[in-house]
Amino acid sequence: MKTLSTVLLLFALGGLLPVTAEVLTMPLAAADALQGAPTRGTSMEAVRSQLGEPTEIVPAVGEPPISRWHYPQYTVYFEGQRVLHAAKRRQEK
Repeated sequence: MKTLSTVLLLFALGGLLPVTAEVLTMPLAAADALQGAPTRGTSMEAVRSQLGEPTEIVPAVGEPPISRWHYPQYTVYFEGQRVLHAAKRRQEK
C-alpha cells in the first residue's frame, strides 16, 4: 500500500513540473527550386525528352521497383516507368 501511495505522489508531483518544448523552424525552399523538374507521373520517355540522357542510372530495387536517374541539377526517382519524385541535387564543394 505504501508503494502505491508513493507512485501516486510521484505522478501528482510530476504534473507540477513545468513543461517546455523547442520550436524548430525550417527554411522553406524557394518556389522555383524545382522549376523545370519532371513532375509525379511523368513517363521515363518524357523525362528523357525533357532532360536528355541521365549522367547515371541506378537500377530498380525492391517491390514496387524504385530506380533513380541522376542529372546535374536533379535526381529523379521512378516507381516502375513513372516519376515518383524529383529532388534538387546538392552542389558539391
